[in-house]
Amino acid sequence: MTEVVYEGQKATNPQDASQSRYYGFSMRIRITFIKQGALRYTGHLDLHKLWERAARRAELPLAYSQGFHPQPKMNLAAALPLGFSSRCEVLDMRLEHDIPIDDLPTRLNQTLPPGIQVMDVEQVDERAPALQTQVLSSEYDVELTEAVDEAELQQKIDSVIKSKAIPRERRGKMYDLRPLIEELRLRPDGKLFMRLAAREGATGRPEEVLDVLGIAFEGTRIERTRLIFQL
Repeated sequence: MTEVVYEGQKATNPQDASQSRYYGFSMRIRITFIKQGALRYTGHLDLHKLWERAARRAELPLAYSQGFHPQPKMNLAAALPLGFSSRCEVLDMRLEHDIPIDDLPTRLNQTLPPGIQVMDVEQVDERAPALQTQVLSSEYDVELTEAVDEAELQQKIDSVIKSKAIPRERRGKMYDLRPLIEELRLRPDGKLFMRLAAREGATGRPEEVLDVLGIAFEGTRIERTRLIFQL
């Protein structure tokens, strides 16, 4: 089941959101979808193009930016690294005018390739903050495809949790990984569970946590299972 969680203020009443046209705003819809299979290797930019094609085929009145190279007005909540699957991706899309949304999941799914499936579509207030600025944290399930000593792994997890700081370097800059690890545990089914924070200028990355634990990224399958927003 798709998990998209909002903390704090509840989403704007759809009736209020529909009034955005009186303020000169286009309609804004929020699409929750899964990304699986071969589509795990589709990058951020290609995913945007995929959604643009899907919206056109579904005959949605997609809104575009102004200028010499108009771009569709859509934003993903958080880029998903190549090779990761997800049960909780979220996309905001702007339309030129209001349309009924009850049948949008069906219309979009008919135009999307296997591996992408729309789970929910809702209308949100055009005046709400940008989606990507509202992500607080992400949760991941990590399947270990190679045998590990679970007792030894648990010791490493305990060491990470007890650490006051975990200095790391990324793209030539030093940062502390520890405060970005909100939760880390070994589940009874043998999978690793991670909840990693998304902060301005620093986002927790599962592959960095795996490296600290001495686990090769290539020996895992990682799925994002939950996005937590402040909205």
